[in-house]
Amino acid sequence: MSAAMPVACRRRWLRAAVACAASGVLGPVLGSTAPPTERAEGADGFPRRPIALWVPWAPGGATDLTLRVLAELAGQRLGQRIVIQNRGGAGGTLAMPVLQQAAPDGYTLAQMPQTVFRARWTHPVTWDPVRDTTPILQVSGVTFGVVVPVGSPITSIASLLDWARAHPGQLSVATNGVGTTPHVVLDEWFAKLGLSYVHVPYKGVAEQMLGVASGQVMVGVGSNGFAPYVDTGRVRLLATLATKRSPRWKDVPTLHELGHGIVASSPYGIAGPKGVPPAVVQVLHDAFRSAMLDPLHLSELARYDQELAYLGPQDYGRAMQLALSHEQRTVERLGLAARQP
Repeated sequence: MSAAMPVACRRRWLRAAVACAASGVLGPVLGSTAPPTERAEGADGFPRRPIALWVPWAPGGATDLTLRVLAELAGQRLGQRIVIQNRGGAGGTLAMPVLQQAAPDGYTLAQMPQTVFRARWTHPVTWDPVRDTTPILQVSGVTFGVVVPVGSPITSIASLLDWARAHPGQLSVATNGVGTTPHVVLDEWFAKLGLSYVHVPYKGVAEQMLGVASGQVMVGVGSNGFAPYVDTGRVRLLATLATKRSPRWKDVPTLHELGHGIVASSPYGIAGPKGVPPAVVQVLHDAFRSAMLDPLHLSELARYDQELAYLGPQDYGRAMQLALSHEQRTVERLGLAARQP
């Protein structure tokens, strides 16, 4: 299927992708038209069988869907399927034990959300997101926003905070999981203002947005998986947590410009277990790097107001180390540190 996929075909593909998610298998929904990636010397014909890509979020969210497109395109270039395996919950950290225990042969990969670098310091875990992984590449990043049901009487950040002040401890706020960036930001923001709220964690943005749109919760703070819900009029976007306004929603302010001093983003990439041979890393990197630039992947990112944030293996490895150090300082500053084993 060409990159200029008709809207109807694209929708059928997405429906098929979500339908396959329960079994963790994304079949050859797209035609394998891309040539296999040239193998790096020493890769010994890798890959000879399908590759598992673990996504630590529930099926149907923005990260899940964009990674499904990327995996299909990269699989075309490798000449083998890349099979999505969902493992949602625990704030996006449940793929880390899989990587820690997997063989370092390149057949087990995982998405690395920002939460794995934070959880290392907030929970007594046995894994380390830097020590126990081999970086492949950084792909993209998400920004965050504050949304309410479209029929909500809350129409701005000011009115949201006024309601919270008038009804202490009654404002229900959904995030995409305990310990996620939206949750940490929300806690810090409300603590500074002396406000309280009821936290409603979901396993991913897809479930979270359904909860907000249906009025099960009053407010949602989550990643830009909210984009289709905003565009179709099911939720109202009050503010983003980006450094500047999105060209897509030019009338929506940022929390920073509103004087709250909050900017948050969450870059993510793909990694394998510790010890993946350099030749195999190169093959995987080249396939994913090429797939990232495919118009189909770029259009899927654009659907969720995301852009490429590419880093190669070495640069991504350095970025992971910096993220781990940054999250340690943040956790200590907020008093969230837990005793480690």
